[in-house]
Amino acid sequence: MIEQAVALSGILFAIGAVGALVRRNVIVVLMCIELMLNAVNLALVAFSRQWGDPAGQVFVLMVIVVAAAEVAVGLGIVIAIFRNRESVNVEDASLLRW
Repeated sequence: MIEQAVALSGILFAIGAVGALVRRNVIVVLMCIELMLNAVNLALVAFSRQWGDPAGQVFVLMVIVVAAAEVAVGLGIVIAIFRNRESVNVEDASLLRW
């Protein structure tokens, strides 16, 4: 059982990493980061269940809190970029530093 959960977690993390590196839309990149965080959560829950230790589930709750904060800040930045550049491309975000 744990092998299947860890394998699924690895596949989901790889899909999220490839998506975050390849895509140019900021919203899609944020969704890929969320997919990677959920893959880590799946692995933590699987190991927590395997060893009978609730510490993994506590870490999952902390990762969920960090993911919620990341979404709130990320969407705020996306809205600011869209208002200034009328686009949500990653290249347009790099132009904001000038």
